[in-house]
Order: sequence, then C-alpha cells, then structure tokens
Amino acid sequence: MKKQDRRASMNQELMTLDFWQDTVIYESKTFPVGTLACDALNVPVNTIAKINEQCEKINLLLGILNAGQDASALCPIAKEAALTMLDILSQTPPFSYMNISKHRERIEKVFTVDNALKYVEFAIKAATNSLQFEEIQNFTDAMMLQRYTAVFGHLAYSLGEYQTAMLDFAEKTDGNEADRTAEGFAKMFGSYFPPEFSITEGNAWMSTLNNSVQYVSVIRPGEKVAKLVKRMHYVSFVGMFRSDLFEGLCVGHAPKKCKICGKWFLTTNARHTKYCGGYAPGDKLHRTCRQIGNLKGREQRELADDHPVKQIYEKRLNTINRYVKRGTLDADLAEVMKKLAKDKMLRALSNVAYAKGAYEKEMDQAALKKEASAKIYKERDKHE
Repeated sequence: MKKQDRRASMNQELMTLDFWQDTVIYESKTFPVGTLACDALNVPVNTIAKINEQCEKINLLLGILNAGQDASALCPIAKEAALTMLDILSQTPPFSYMNISKHRERIEKVFTVDNALKYVEFAIKAATNSLQFEEIQNFTDAMMLQRYTAVFGHLAYSLGEYQTAMLDFAEKTDGNEADRTAEGFAKMFGSYFPPEFSITEGNAWMSTLNNSVQYVSVIRPGEKVAKLVKRMHYVSFVGMFRSDLFEGLCVGHAPKKCKICGKWFLTTNARHTKYCGGYAPGDKLHRTCRQIGNLKGREQRELADDHPVKQIYEKRLNTINRYVKRGTLDADLAEVMKKLAKDKMLRALSNVAYAKGAYEKEMDQAALKKEASAKIYKERDKHE
C-alpha cells in the first residue's frame, strides 16, 4: 500500500475539511469558511496550558509507539489524558464542533495494550514493505490509536504555532477598514506575503507539503443534491486552521476583533462591523456586545452636531437671536426661551418617546415664547 494512501485513510474526519464556495464542512457541520480559523485565534493561553499538560502524557505513549517498544504501562495514562483533553476541547471552539461523543467512544475503544502491540507490528511491516493490502483491515484500530496520539500529542504545540504565526496577520486584516472584500484582502495579503516569499526560509508554518487534496461529489448537510467539493486532509491542526483562514480571505471572509470583549469574530461582507454577537463580559443585563455597541453608537450619534434633535435646537437658537437683534424680542424673555429650549433638547436626547412626540411642537417659536412668558409671570407673582 502506498504511503500517501495510508496517510489519507488515517486523516479522515478528525482533520478533514470540505470547501465549497463560501462555506466549509467540518465533521458534518457547515460553517462560513474562515470560522474555524477565527475561533482558533480566541483559544486562551491558560486553556492551551491545560491542553499541554495532557499532551505531555500522550507524547510519552507516542514516543514508545514510534520506537517500537512495549507501551503496556503507558496506555491507561494516555487514554485518561486523551479523554481529559476531549473534555477541555468540548468547551473550546473550534474543537467543540467535533463530534465529541464519537471521538470519546473511539478513544475508549482504541487506547488498549493490544492495539499498541498491533501498531508496532504494523509499523515494522510497513517499513519493510511486507504489508499486504488484505492485512490492512486487521490494523484499523491500531492505526487509529497512532493517529489520535499523534494529533492530540502535538495539539498544544500546533495551536501555539498557529496563533504565533497568524495573530499578527489577523491584526493586519482587522485594520483593513478601507476594503474588507476579497480583492482588498488579496492586496493586503500580497503586501504581507510578497511574491518572492519563500516557505523554505524559516517559514515552515506556510508549507502545504503535509496536506493532501482531492475533489469529491458529496451531499452536504441539510441538502439533497450533490456538490463537487474540494476535500483537504491535514496532519496537524495548524495546517487546517491556516488553510481555512486563507480560503476565507479568498471569498472576503476575515477575522475582526470585537471592540467590546476583544475576541475575534468572522466578518463575511464588506460592512464595517465592530462588535461580535457574543455576551458582553460583566454585563449584568446579559446583553451581547452588538447590543451594547449599538447603544454606544446611538450615544455617539446623539453627541454629533448633525443629530436631528440638536438641529431643531440650533435652529430655534438662531431664530431667537435674530429676533433679539431685530429688536422684536425682549432680551430677558429671549434668555428664558433659550434656557427652556436647552432643557427640552437634553430631555429629547435621553427620551426617545418625547423626541418623537411633543419635542418639535414645544420647540416652535410661538409655543416657546408663550411658555417662557408664562414662566416669567409666574416668577414675578412669587416675588410680589
């Protein structure tokens, strides 16, 4: 059996993506392309540290398997570590999109001493070209054991490498406010990674040598008609996330950092969205960042000089000053009118119902003059 075929068979599901137009399918779930890559930017450092604690235990088993030695003592430890890691991943996007129950069942099944011994036998046969095609089915669980140990053993490292390499690039996409389109990102990508950029000069994280690509006709989740998709298999999560990010850029999808919570979220159009749809941290009303952002936007609009409420106020002030200058309005009465107008303007800014209701009518020149006159008379009556 060819090495490439064997590798592809072990890559199924765990790290395989189907790309079609502006979407990606991962473990039978469909997302806007770029979603996985964006979520991977948000994995906290302390979560990576917790994952790494389990990686170290799994790597001990991986080393023994690769050395062809007895792994009896390490299998139970590695199995517990893999299940613990799965619990962490189940609460951590994008890993939570995996079929967690399916992987838990498989880990329970394949992490055995018998499979560890079988993998050693498989590795020896493969290395000596004595593996017969009909024998492969006998080593399915053993190969799956090696696959989980390899992927889970390097998971923390892969995630750290991805964030190290891509966070700076993501910051550049976040700052690309002028043109958040496929063309705009292509231009930005070209300046960040010029054509002479080489994947061999200290930039191994850009390499695609460990990926395999095939085109398959599949019926996507929730659909009835088959589509021709580009299916990519990966040997590490860093490759998978990087590919998802770049495929997203091709269709105008890119990470954006929320101005409220600081987390990355995916934008899928050229609109200059500033806030994500997640819950705002520490908000007692359990509002989303977008809800709070909209309120902030309204506050900023209310402070703007061209706000409709302020325009009515400014117009009335100009009229009052013009009448005073002409000598057709008493200066003292004018000052009271100005004070009333300002109070009404401030009330309208904080009370939408009033702004849409009586505000404009009460700001009419005649109405304001009548109210101001009544107030002056009332004050005089108090002092007499």
